[in-house]
Amino acid sequence: MPFLSRLAASAAFAALLLASPANATDTVEMTDMTWPEVRGAIERGATTAIVPSGGIEQNGPHMVLGKHDYIVRTNATQIARALGNALVAPVISYVPEGDYAPPTGNMLYPGTLGVPEPVFASVLEGIARSLKNSGFKTIALIGDHGGQQAAQALVAAKLNREWAGQVKVINVTDYYIDEAQMTFLRGKGETDASIGVHAGLIDTAELMSVRPEGIDLSKLKSYARKEAPGHSGDPARATPELGNALRDIRINAAIKQIKAAQ
Repeated sequence: MPFLSRLAASAAFAALLLASPANATDTVEMTDMTWPEVRGAIERGATTAIVPSGGIEQNGPHMVLGKHDYIVRTNATQIARALGNALVAPVISYVPEGDYAPPTGNMLYPGTLGVPEPVFASVLEGIARSLKNSGFKTIALIGDHGGQQAAQALVAAKLNREWAGQVKVINVTDYYIDEAQMTFLRGKGETDASIGVHAGLIDTAELMSVRPEGIDLSKLKSYARKEAPGHSGDPARATPELGNALRDIRINAAIKQIKAAQ
């Protein structure tokens, strides 16, 4: 068969495959899709890409290092499904966690994996540029960790200046603001002391609702308190039901901000 004929036949076969229901997928996670499926989803209107950032860090003696990754992946997927026109990029696990020498913040604890803020910002920018090349028109940056908030803001501002009128980058700040969650828990009788800040009631409840096997509350009592345990508040008060309600607050705030910005 002549080359051009073979090429035409191959193109026709590829078009048939792309149109085939057997190649349709109902996932919104790009990790689980092929490139033709991503292209097809964009052509059908899924022009919003969600870029979730998590973190690998200590979370007290009772909770696994990947807490942020598990939570933000689940939340980002729910946000994408609610929007109806979005796909989810893989979670960025490596985020700023503190200084190295001397170590500060979570870097004081074994297992924490951090990168400098400029490195994280460069990775975030590269991902956004890749998504623009793929054809996405809205890119939503969602961070489950405080360390990436500043870099997200800088990258979004930079790319929005460069891509004005082409692609919009949204720094989804409302996802991370926890005042609504605090108000909700205070209404349940909790205090700021029982809620805590890091790896406390909120974090523990949220992870409990998405990956309960990542938590062992018995380790809170068995941990020998010869050094700072790495958590605050009273994580033992967490329940999966509280976790679902707390995640819903974040998810709904993100959906509202993304829709308003689109």
